Amino acid sequence: MVKTPDELMLMRTSGKLLASVFEMLDGQDLAGMSTMQVNDLVEQFITVDLAARPASKGQYGFQYVLNCSINHVVCHGVPDADAIIRDGDIINLDITLEKNGFIADSSKTYLVGNAPPAARRLVRVAQEAMWQGIKQVRPGARLGDIGFAIERHAKKNGYSVVREYCGHGIGREMHEEPQVLNFGRPGTGLELREGMVFTVEPMVNQGTRMVSTEADGWTVVTKDRKLSAQFEHTVAVTGNGVEVLTLRSDGS
Repeated sequence: MVKTPDELMLMRTSGKLLASVFEMLDGQDLAGMSTMQVNDLVEQFITVDLAARPASKGQYGFQYVLNCSINHVVCHGVPDADAIIRDGDIINLDITLEKNGFIADSSKTYLVGNAPPAARRLVRVAQEAMWQGIKQVRPGARLGDIGFAIERHAKKNGYSVVREYCGHGIGREMHEEPQVLNFGRPGTGLELREGMVFTVEPMVNQGTRMVSTEADGWTVVTKDRKLSAQFEHTVAVTGNGVEVLTLRSDGS
């Protein structure tokens, strides 16, 4: 659970490489692409340009390098050559990368073309909720502080937070202890210690928090078919606060 300084150095490398994947995607016009095309683009970039491994591929029997969750899909959307990204969509791209034995995990919800104001507001608030959670991370804080800050921000803006999925410890394995819930009570839960590394990844819904899983066994959708947005960073607890290992060069 707690990483050594040497392990943290390796995790910084993985995080920086993963950040560069999103910086590459930032320059793409996603409208008109299929989600499988995005998957293949990311796989090529990770394996060839970065000489790294897409950690999701083969994990839990999943065949692809990313999850792509459009509009009312909450998480775990499966790449599909027939699923075309359209102007006005929002799409979460959730990507993992392994280098030198250590994994980084991050996601971003993209606004495609002329996304409507209601979608833009949801995406902005979801990103803010993630940062509200990250701001709580420091030695001596507790996991409940993170979840409370996330849900408070979402609810204050009229949204709900999905409870079935959460952040997680990460390192040599994609999913390690502890679980990092997106709701909670301040001052409760595991106490944070320097060297802990985990993800903060709220999923914020326009409507109710209720979700269901599609017949493919992967794709999670909002039950009311309203929009959902997610953001995720891998973070490390430092001596006096937090380091965002997957931070992109524009500070996002």
